[in-house]
Amino acid sequence: MQNVSIEQERKFNIMRNPAGDLMILLRARMEDAVDPKIAYDGGDHALLYRNGDSMIVLDFIHPAVRNDLDRVERLLVVEARDGAIVREYTVAVKHLKKVPIPKDFVLH
Repeated sequence: MQNVSIEQERKFNIMRNPAGDLMILLRARMEDAVDPKIAYDGGDHALLYRNGDSMIVLDFIHPAVRNDLDRVERLLVVEARDGAIVREYTVAVKHLKKVPIPKDFVLH
């Protein structure tokens, strides 16, 4: 069985870029994202699958952006470090009835 890293991200922003597209800005990770996807159920949390080894729980999504996030099929993810963009990529948003956060993962 593969070791999967699950991180909790509480410091991220969801906003519209100048072109009007929905985007998520978060802290850059060391490895590249490979075939990334987001799972979202319209509630407090979303899961960003960055690659086969890394999942990020986007924790406590602000109520003001939940409807926008619940309506998009794709969005832009921007990863930054020290004020500089490290990478950006487009992800598909998969809309689910419930985000599959692992049972043993504790949200703080």
